[in-house]
Order: sequence, then C-alpha cells, then structure tokens
Amino acid sequence: MTFDYNTTRRKLILAEYGRNVQNMVAYICDLPTKEERNRHAQVVIDLMGFLNPHLRDVADFKHKLWDHLHIISDFKIDVDSPYPKPSPDAIHIKPEPLGYPQKRIRYKHYGKTVEILMQKAKAIDDPERKQLMVQSIANFMKMAYVTWNKDSVADETIINDLKELSNGELVLEDNVNLTKVEFRPNAPGLRQKNQQKSNNQNGKNRQNNRGQGNRPKSNGKRY
Repeated sequence: MTFDYNTTRRKLILAEYGRNVQNMVAYICDLPTKEERNRHAQVVIDLMGFLNPHLRDVADFKHKLWDHLHIISDFKIDVDSPYPKPSPDAIHIKPEPLGYPQKRIRYKHYGKTVEILMQKAKAIDDPERKQLMVQSIANFMKMAYVTWNKDSVADETIINDLKELSNGELVLEDNVNLTKVEFRPNAPGLRQKNQQKSNNQNGKNRQNNRGQGNRPKSNGKRY
C-alpha cells in the first residue's frame, strides 16, 4: 500500500490556489480541442476569483487571474485568453540587489530623514512657509531624540542641533515653543508592574484578614 504524501507530489506553483486548481489546469492542458479548453478555463478562472476575493480590489483583476492561469500551467495551456500571454522571462526576472547606503549620518539618533528634510527646507523661498517647515523638523528631532535616549530633552538642545546640522542656515524664531514630548514605558511592562503591585496589595490584605481571624471575640464586658 502506497501513501500519497505532499513530498512526493508535484510542487505547487501558486500555493494560494491549492492543489485542486493546479490539477484542473493540468486536466485542461490535456483536452483535445481548444473549444473544450476555453470552456473549462473560464470555469477555472471564476473559481480562482472566488478563492481569492482580495484580488478584486487589484487593478486589472481579470488580467491577473489569466496570468496566474498561464503560470500554473507552466505556460503550456493553449486557450484563447482575452489578454496577452505573459512571458516566462518576465515572470522569473531576478531583481537587482539593493545597495547599502554609503553616506555618513552625523547624528544617528535623528536619522538620515532629518538631513533630507533640512535640504528641502533650505530650498523654500517663502519665509513664513520655511519657518513652519523648520518648526516641524525641530519637533520631529525632539521626538526622535526622546525615542532613542528615553529621557527628556531641553528645547535649546534641539535648536542647537538643528543649527549645527543645517550649517547655521535653519534657525527657529525666539518665540517658538516645541511640542512637549515625554517618554512612556511600554504598555506590557506597565501592565506587569501594575499587576505585581496589585498582587502585593492582595497579599497584605490576606495577611491582615488572617490576623484579625485569630483574635478572640469580645463579649462587650469590661473588666
């Protein structure tokens, strides 16, 4: 007696459609006439759309299903598709490797995004709009500082770092106050601390109750 294990079966090409769909597509490929293949292929396309309803939100929904049909058949199915048949080379194209950034970040706790934003702010000609941009950058820097250092920071520190990173070209007005940012511990740790505090309090209450239970009851008489 032989058992049919997945390890001995043919590899699933698109696992989200399942093995039954793949077997149906293989059956269609072996049909003798194109008329039969077209009729059965349309049924399988409808089934594929039913199995993956999230694809209905994708542009060219039907086009994608027909492309998947060709891919599942290993590009061997011969049907009259309403869309051009995809090329195997286009499907299996190897993406170019992503290069690591080579530029040095002066203050890593602020990140490279702050430096990019500063370059954008320098290019703004409107003084009022530029000042609003500088204030937004300073608030972002303060938030990033507290996130990484987990401590409060004075506005003067952020203003000085802003001036240094921008080579003195971006300066906040004197009457501007930055948004207040406070570091808060993670919620799971806070819950654990509160739970431990509650357990300690419950333990004290139980000890007090036991102590009161061992005391002799008074009969109200004075001796």
